[in-house]
Amino acid sequence: MNESLRTPAPEADEAAMLLAELDRQMIRAERALERNTLIDVDNLEVRYGSNVVLRDVTFDVPANQITAFIGPSGCGKSTALRCFNRMNDEIRGFSMNGRIQLGGQDIYDPRVDVTELRRQVGMVFQHPNPFPMSIHENIALAVREHNPRISRDELDGVVEQALVHANLWDEVKDDLKRSALALSGGQQQRLCIARALAVRPTVIMLDEPCASLDPISTARIEELLLELVADYTIIIVTHNLAQARRISDDVAFFLMGRLLEFGDARRVFEDPLRRETADYVRGAYG
Repeated sequence: MNESLRTPAPEADEAAMLLAELDRQMIRAERALERNTLIDVDNLEVRYGSNVVLRDVTFDVPANQITAFIGPSGCGKSTALRCFNRMNDEIRGFSMNGRIQLGGQDIYDPRVDVTELRRQVGMVFQHPNPFPMSIHENIALAVREHNPRISRDELDGVVEQALVHANLWDEVKDDLKRSALALSGGQQQRLCIARALAVRPTVIMLDEPCASLDPISTARIEELLLELVADYTIIIVTHNLAQARRISDDVAFFLMGRLLEFGDARRVFEDPLRRETADYVRGAYG
């Protein structure tokens, strides 16, 4: 029989596929090292039951940068964000394929402590959600959850440091026993950021953190994020394209459950690669 007509053995196909996958992983590893990648997302797919809400999502988040997720409502950006601290695990029917690594560790590995993961990956929500208790206790409660044996003096120091880092200390230091609900909306959001900072995370994620705030409060939050990025990796979901343009280093554009474009913020806004991205950033839809 002519050797050229023989069908390749299944083992040979499998070996070739394995080698191709190894080559791909090596390329991604080299890129991660070059970009100082902290979070590596590879071929992510998310389903709620039979409904696919994200598919074929691959990108990386560099350390100590601000990465903005943009796109119209329902495009999957908040779902992607909640994968990073496994909040989607609480949603009935949730399942995912692919891989997400934080600092080289697969966060969906069964051995991962989800409580510790959520300490490392802090979350700030769209609407300020302070607890109905004092300013001091809002932060102290979060700290004690992760360190129940902390001394009172040490706890007070952590609370003060978190409020200082959130640019809120000077406004509340004389009245820490006041109810957090008495603060303005912008102050409440900065308190929520302080609460996330108090447990010493690696990543701070914010899902539309300025959506309910006035322009002055929004500017203060943006200034705060630009200060915090020296010490933290920040991911923000925003519909405010001007905000994404002002503060982000990288931008991820989602549309209908797919990541259509990812890259340097200035390039994405000024010279996008995809027509859909260009239409979105110039306000044609969204």
